[in-house]
Amino acid sequence: MNIKRLYHQFASPPYFYRISGLWLPYIMGLFVLLFAAGLYGGLVTAPTDYEQGEAYRIIFVHVPAAWMSLFIYMVMAISGAIGLIWRMKLAEIVSISSAPIGASFTFLALATGSIWGKPMWNTWWVWDARLTSELLLLFLYLGVMALYNAIEDKRTAARAVAILALVGVVNIPVIHYSVEWWNTLHQGPTVTKFDKPSIHLSMLIPLLIMAVAFKLYYIGSLFMRVRTEIIVREQKSKWVKDLAEES
Repeated sequence: MNIKRLYHQFASPPYFYRISGLWLPYIMGLFVLLFAAGLYGGLVTAPTDYEQGEAYRIIFVHVPAAWMSLFIYMVMAISGAIGLIWRMKLAEIVSISSAPIGASFTFLALATGSIWGKPMWNTWWVWDARLTSELLLLFLYLGVMALYNAIEDKRTAARAVAILALVGVVNIPVIHYSVEWWNTLHQGPTVTKFDKPSIHLSMLIPLLIMAVAFKLYYIGSLFMRVRTEIIVREQKSKWVKDLAEES
């Protein structure tokens, strides 16, 4: 099977609906296993940090959530651009279906960051460059969802939110490099340093396991949302009617 044929297959809503239904149980099952292993490693087996004490353990949720907030926005923007340029219906659905999941991860990153900040900075919130740009990311996600729901024609709505998402991409490098460009209270990079991570392996492994678990959760949640949106958009199609008769 050549790449072009595979590309057109995955761009087909009926094919994606069928194949995603087969993968979904395995993806979510693997997520549960890795999430449990990551939490156990982070909350039980990882040693206490010599500076932050037990409070540092929130990073096993906070850091992967922050990573996912950026990753999902890029997926949303890229898939939106594909839908905008090539009028691919499935790409439009992936873009808008990613927004609520990305907003949830962004809110989780902000909430856990505030919980961590209280004992570390003695305040729940500061108008720090990293925190402020992450808050702006949440507003971008909410703006995408609000704009999509405000336009009745969903193909027109998808094109509008794709443009908004692409404009908002400028905020992604600001979030990533904010701790290097400005003097901020937020901790600098520890895992993504070019020489070596400034984190012990006993802490790094559960952190990376949690990161993989969160990505699997995103994929599984995305599949479920995309499948629902496909049915809504294709409800008058013959294949959907045949599917309803089979069930």
